[in-house]
Amino acid sequence: MIENFRFDIRSASISGERSGAGSVSLVWGHGLTSSRRLEGELLGFDWEIICDVADVIRYDARGHGDSTVTRDPHGYSWQELARDQLALADALEIERYIACGASMGAGTALHAAVLSPERISGLVLVIPPTAWETRAAQRALYLSRADLIERGAIDEVIEAARMRPPPDPFDDAWHERFERNLRAANHHDMACVLRGAATADLPGRDEIRAMKVPTLICAWSGDAGHPLSTAEELHRLLPSSHLEIARTAMDLSEWSNTIAAFVRSVG
Repeated sequence: MIENFRFDIRSASISGERSGAGSVSLVWGHGLTSSRRLEGELLGFDWEIICDVADVIRYDARGHGDSTVTRDPHGYSWQELARDQLALADALEIERYIACGASMGAGTALHAAVLSPERISGLVLVIPPTAWETRAAQRALYLSRADLIERGAIDEVIEAARMRPPPDPFDDAWHERFERNLRAANHHDMACVLRGAATADLPGRDEIRAMKVPTLICAWSGDAGHPLSTAEELHRLLPSSHLEIARTAMDLSEWSNTIAAFVRSVG
């Protein structure tokens, strides 16, 4: 059974859903310009497998999906999104949980673990994004893309995106999905969110090295926006981590089972 919710949290109205039967709570954050609905097309998780072992909370971050947009770009830093997530856990009366997410959601989870380590029982970091030394180029891409989108140069953004090959587990449907979602988006809101993403980065290496919680890292190859170098460095820094790399669609299809097994081990 799915329970939908909406809470006013830190100047934003956050929408999401809760389902599952497990005794362990799992809070999931999606990627940039995505939503809990759009992410289903991208990752293809079998949420029933995960819901069998966890109390699963999936929500739309501020500026995404059914949640409201706020105009301060700094509100979209991963640290601020982590504050949103912790406040959401308060609203749902969840004391401890496994912090999970893809891309932006992975950054959010790591910052939540820095802000409130006593509340995080585990981490699931899916396709960790650019960070530290590799972040500057991605930041420039976001700002350039925000300017183009706000000027209405959507075709130029789509053409540039098609010049980059899809990640290894995907085919050209990756580009078709990007075009479809971009054309359907509110372009003014998307530009605001992209500028906010340019303020974001992962916590410092020393902060991550200090984390003692069990961690699952799931990465895929062939994606400059989510380079294996970030996943491998996180694996090196986190003392209780396991790294899974998907190079094919079949590898990717196993992630639901991998996450469920990890939740069982934490619970």
